[in-house]
Amino acid sequence: MLGINTNVASLTAQKNLSGSGIGLNNSIARLSSGLRVNSAKDDAAGLAIAERMQAQIRGFDVAGRNANDGISLLQVADGAMGKISDNLQRMRELAVQAKNGTLNPTDRVNLNREYT
Repeated sequence: MLGINTNVASLTAQKNLSGSGIGLNNSIARLSSGLRVNSAKDDAAGLAIAERMQAQIRGFDVAGRNANDGISLLQVADGAMGKISDNLQRMRELAVQAKNGTLNPTDRVNLNREYT
């Protein structure tokens, strides 16, 4: 008579080993990524929260760059205003010099050239 022999202990050990291997692979994937949640199957709510927070972080990064761009723009405008102020001050000085009654026509022409 022909019979089938089964080693139940061996089958149980093999099943447990396979389950442990899957768990080990999941643990290695988590460790290698450095993340607590790698996919939705790990923690769907946690993944949604993490993605929303990452979107907020990206938004804050963009806001920071925009603020720095604004600061740069204001610094350029401040420099331009300083130059305009210097030019207006020089024009005032030239106007005061031109009112001097001791200047000859050539001096006035030279002052006028610099003024314009």
